Amino acid sequence: MIAYLQGKFAFIDPTKIIVDINGLGYEVKITLTTFSHVKESKEGKLFTHLLVKEDSHTLYGFSEESEKKRFLDLLSISGVGPSTAVMILSSLSAEELQYAIVHEQVKVIQGVKGIGLKTAQRIILELKDKMKKEGLIDKSIELSGVIDNTLFDEALSALTTLGINKSMAEKNIRSILKNQGNNLAVEDLIKLALKRA
Repeated sequence: MIAYLQGKFAFIDPTKIIVDINGLGYEVKITLTTFSHVKESKEGKLFTHLLVKEDSHTLYGFSEESEKKRFLDLLSISGVGPSTAVMILSSLSAEELQYAIVHEQVKVIQGVKGIGLKTAQRIILELKDKMKKEGLIDKSIELSGVIDNTLFDEALSALTTLGINKSMAEKNIRSILKNQGNNLAVEDLIKLALKRA
């Protein structure tokens, strides 16, 4: 098992990072929360989980161990696969997810695209006691407001990678930018668009 990778970030976008370690590039799928932490970094450490299937080996990376832990918790739930877990952790931070589960906030979890009532209830039912024992993580995550000229393109690319219909994603991004202006961070724009999808 690959517990973490530490190296240069050869490529970063809202859905993946290529980590260069001594000339070998590892493609790592990430959440928007991790993207918001590492997008300005040239190098760093990602806590990873290698998911092995018959037809693929996929690395998932997280800027913090708490997020990796929530990812593994979500994978333990029947009906929650890696794409769904990434979607949940792109919409909610590890801390927000834990709070929603402990306080049985079904609507918060159901607010994530692709999560129905039954799945939200199952996540709460199966993880509530475990997370209560752990105690709440009290930590606020600051999101950087640095904007690039490619804000629209980055958001669109991330949304289509997450499985959102391209024309629907474009419409939502335009609508959000029209109402909120261009001073949104790309991860905030993506989160807002996910809520509308």
